[in-house]
Amino acid sequence: MTQNLRARRRLVIQERVVSTLLLGCGVISILTTIGIVVVLLTQSLGFFAEVSPVEFLTGTRWSPGLIPQSFGVLPLVNGTLLIAAGASVVAIPIGLATAIYLSEYASTRVRRTVKPILEILAGIPTVVYGYLGITLVTPVLRTVFPQTQIFNAASAAIVVGIMILPMISSLSEDALSAVPRSLREAGHALGATRFEVSTRVVVPAALSGISASFILAISRAIGETMAVTIAAGMQPKMSLNLLESIETMTAYIVQVSLGDTPYGSLEYRTIFAVGLLLFLITLAMNLLRQRITRRFREVYE
Repeated sequence: MTQNLRARRRLVIQERVVSTLLLGCGVISILTTIGIVVVLLTQSLGFFAEVSPVEFLTGTRWSPGLIPQSFGVLPLVNGTLLIAAGASVVAIPIGLATAIYLSEYASTRVRRTVKPILEILAGIPTVVYGYLGITLVTPVLRTVFPQTQIFNAASAAIVVGIMILPMISSLSEDALSAVPRSLREAGHALGATRFEVSTRVVVPAALSGISASFILAISRAIGETMAVTIAAGMQPKMSLNLLESIETMTAYIVQVSLGDTPYGSLEYRTIFAVGLLLFLITLAMNLLRQRITRRFREVYE
């Protein structure tokens, strides 16, 4: 009786310790997020005290280090969205097709072999992707399109698309695998082929998870830094030409953070204003992901 009581007390203490540790981890995460937001807001307020938010959000020329100075952030937003759109064109079709193959066509042995190999791509340093774009992708593009610049948006979009490919394929495959087998069997019982069951039954049933993987991957592409800094260049411009050099918001933050800009100056504070805008964009993407997940979620019994 005494031993049972001691064992129960030991379990209660262990539960309390684990609960306290988990609570501490949660509090640290929340405080870290709050700290980031506070720093961005306080530094950005100093910037917007000297620069009009309207000029910042609507201007089409970005040259904080030149005279006359111009603080229109649209060229950086244009470059960021151009890279994200190009990466999506590369990653979404290939990632979804890979997920369908792994979920519906591949054997268990092939799935266990291929999926970890794909996920290895997510562990490669992003700077490697950047040099891959410069040394491999750009020469191929210049062979096909001689007018391609050394630093260009196309090579950056391709390598970022390859980089986010594992996220789409892995998350989408998990969503497809979660669809009940009874739905597949019902489709086959009605005479549908495997391809028709995959595309007309399984994919619509897993649309919530698939959409979430797309949005998460696009958010990852928007926030990518080193790959686009190396491959895309640092020329902020309003252009939709993927063969030209552009600059993204993250690349500009890297450029200013190299140490050549005086601390506390207006040019220095631009990185916080750009970072705040990038934070709001990624936050909006995550809110959209949650809304889509709730909207298209399928509940099976």
